[in-house]
Amino acid sequence: MLRALMKSKIHGATVTEANLRYTGSITIDKNLLSATSICEYERVQIVNLHNGTRVETYVMEGEPGSGIICMNGAAARWAQVGDRVIIISYALLSDGEIKKHRPKVIFVDDRNKVKKIDKSEARNPKYETNSKSQ
Repeated sequence: MLRALMKSKIHGATVTEANLRYTGSITIDKNLLSATSICEYERVQIVNLHNGTRVETYVMEGEPGSGIICMNGAAARWAQVGDRVIIISYALLSDGEIKKHRPKVIFVDDRNKVKKIDKSEARNPKYETNSKSQ
């Protein structure tokens, strides 16, 4: 059995642009993608901290160091420039992989620069799956 677990998270990013005329996706600064191992075209879920809603789309790579977080296409109607968001990627893992899995979580400042890598969200080492096939 495979389970969907959080692979990585960019916490507290600020939406810098909204481009309604683009066909879709979210553009993210390449430095943030590198820090979280999120790749271009990967599916992500975005949580808007200003209105409590969630949207899923795919990632486009933005200029490194630009701090860009741009909602494109229909998602441009979902968030406004200045909104704070959480960007989450997921991975399908087997029970054996779950035991070793540690998500990559970063917090960013108002300019979308990495300010903290949070290790507190790393899995509890006492975690055990319910599977008896171990």
